[in-house]
Amino acid sequence: MTNIQIQRVQISDAEELIEANKRSRTLHAPWTAPFTDMDGFDAWYAKTITGPNLGFVGRERNSGSVVGVVNISEIVWGAFRSGYLSYYGVAEFARKGFMTEAVDSVCRHAFAEIGLHRLEANIQPDNIASLSLVQRAGFHREGFSRDYLKIAGEWRDHERWARLAG
Repeated sequence: MTNIQIQRVQISDAEELIEANKRSRTLHAPWTAPFTDMDGFDAWYAKTITGPNLGFVGRERNSGSVVGVVNISEIVWGAFRSGYLSYYGVAEFARKGFMTEAVDSVCRHAFAEIGLHRLEANIQPDNIASLSLVQRAGFHREGFSRDYLKIAGEWRDHERWARLAG
């Protein structure tokens, strides 16, 4: 039995996610800066209910506590059937394997229930914890992208990792 359950984000998750993100700022920096207020939640949530984006909340099965968030964005259908995967954990659950389970669960759901063929994760080369996570979750390194994303005002290199259905 898995330790994690995933569910699509709901408006009722707002307060708990905001507080978890505030507590996890040190864990997230410098890799990402998730929302820490209601305006930020609303902007993220709006993207997950319309358009080509899905947001999932991972919860520890026994306590129901949020362990992290997994997003699938920019889903393209047709012959491509692909999306980008991003994720971040909550500090008090870091290094326990919960986010690996959450990412794996979302990938399996995306392939079996949604019908995607490919998920791609782009990770900064110095983010060793995240690189290890995608490897454990069955992703394979496909390449390197220079100046791929602008984060905190600076263009950052990223490694490209992908997982295929089946």
